[in-house]
Amino acid sequence: MTPADAVGKRPWPVGPRAIVLLSLLAAGAWGVVYLELDLSGLVPGAGGIATAKRFFARALSPAWVSEARFVPADAPPLLIGALEGAWQTIRFAAAAVALSLVIGIALGIPASTALWAADPAGARTAAGRLARRSLFPAVYVSTRGLIGFLRSIHELLWAVLFLVAFGLNDSTAVVAIALPYGGVLAKIFSEMLDEVPRGSANALREIGARPLQVMLFGLIPRVAADFTGYTFYRMECALRASAVLGFFGFPTLGLFIRQSFSATNYGEVWTYLYTLAVLVIAFDAWSAAVRRRLAS
Repeated sequence: MTPADAVGKRPWPVGPRAIVLLSLLAAGAWGVVYLELDLSGLVPGAGGIATAKRFFARALSPAWVSEARFVPADAPPLLIGALEGAWQTIRFAAAAVALSLVIGIALGIPASTALWAADPAGARTAAGRLARRSLFPAVYVSTRGLIGFLRSIHELLWAVLFLVAFGLNDSTAVVAIALPYGGVLAKIFSEMLDEVPRGSANALREIGARPLQVMLFGLIPRVAADFTGYTFYRMECALRASAVLGFFGFPTLGLFIRQSFSATNYGEVWTYLYTLAVLVIAFDAWSAAVRRRLAS
């Protein structure tokens, strides 16, 4: 290459990451202009400001007893009700994550290229060679498509669809959370399996192990701790999602928050919000301790 050619082929002034970032900023600016967003619409009126002041004024003085004008004789005390709502939130979240874990493993394994890695010796039969050329790619592509479909629909939309189809029941909330979470777990699990070193897996293939045996004994044990750690993270997300589904009528903390807010009992709202915050923080601390033990 001549000096003239070197001068003519100057490097880009920005790198690939900067180009992606600038593209995102440009897309955001285009969206603001296209939607004709007017930030003045975010300025509340006098009534909204007064309501916000009353709400945030109770942040430092949450309710310890019910603020309702009429309290049924058999109603539990406010704090007991908050704990019951927290327990219901945990139950919904745990059931949803358990189901999503089954979905994530069932879809994550066939969505991993590690499962379909070629045997160094090659397929031994004509049926094996045919499966490798046609069946295996079809299963891989269809599984990835199903994962993408599950992930593309938010749990709130799933909840709306299931409420219309099946009505208000506990299974509706559990499945609404489990489907998108299962898709997310499947995607992450497949990527973890693809990125794990394959030395032991290749050794198993050399001695004649089948693909599923290689997956179960050569790859999954190496990523089991990572699987567990990420599942704990999804459980934290499921706690919040479970609480949000309470606004649809499910008996989680979100239902108590909605009812108290509608009755302008803002002290009760803060009691339930703090209960949810303590619940998430406590679970985060416990899951962090478990992850540290798994990593040691």
